[in-house]
Amino acid sequence: MIEISHLTKRFGDHVAVDDISFRCEPGTVTGFLGPNGAGKSTTMRALVGLTIPTSGKALVDGKPYRAMGNPGRRMGVLLDASAQHAGRTGRETLALSARMLGIPTSRVDELLERVQLAGAAEKKRVGDYSLGMRQRLGIAHALLGDPGILVLDEPANGLDPEGIRWMRGLLRDFADRGGIVLLSSHLLSEVEAVADQFVIVSHGRVQLSGTKQELLGGTSTIVRSIDPAGLEHALRQADLTFSAAHDEFTVSADPVDVGRAAAGAGVVLTELRAHGADLEQLFLDLTSDHKGDTAQHAQTRQEVAA
Repeated sequence: MIEISHLTKRFGDHVAVDDISFRCEPGTVTGFLGPNGAGKSTTMRALVGLTIPTSGKALVDGKPYRAMGNPGRRMGVLLDASAQHAGRTGRETLALSARMLGIPTSRVDELLERVQLAGAAEKKRVGDYSLGMRQRLGIAHALLGDPGILVLDEPANGLDPEGIRWMRGLLRDFADRGGIVLLSSHLLSEVEAVADQFVIVSHGRVQLSGTKQELLGGTSTIVRSIDPAGLEHALRQADLTFSAAHDEFTVSADPVDVGRAAAGAGVVLTELRAHGADLEQLFLDLTSDHKGDTAQHAQTRQEVAA
């Protein structure tokens, strides 16, 4: 389990992370969302021991990352796909890490196939890889130790639509087998299709967290039929609450339940769609005032670095 508890990180007078708390449970993908500069990367660096918190804790299975024995066997990490030795080939990169982790080289062969870099691509130097290829190699590196936890920062950068779909399937399968995924992004569409829960941050603080249903407060359904009377009867038989305006019904239930009720009554539908709050709009509303602060935060970080 990942547990972030009252985590705060200051760089001089700039507060990059301000009292952030959340948990990631087995069998789930957590979408860690926020604009650039919101504190996502700092939080993840604190989790993997690259940044020392000013206060609070970032724990994996109740321990700091640095206190774990051979942590790569428990948690796979991808924070920057470009931070790889440009002179080594893809195969050499994984083979060297495998030796350090005490993993047989057969695992390298398996992962090169899995991330679609086997063959000619594995023999190319990483410096000649496209960004998408470096992302695939980074994901293979994160999976190398057969960990139960994945921590990925913007892993879809540089991937084409097919690659993004492939990555989502990989992460969903990982979580469905009991794994934990913490997936950071500033792009909601990248994680909405795969995440079980969301943590939305802005200005270094958690603005909102929970499942999609919890964040949006439930979903209603708009439904129409060529037989409005039959549809009304079917909804009443299924004990579903609804309101009607002419031939359009708004039902306080998920589309699956509404469709099942109509099908059971033999009612032909001409429209069936979810209706309710929009996660993208919620995200934009929560982070809309962040953009104006980004330049100021960047300048502050440069002054701290200087």
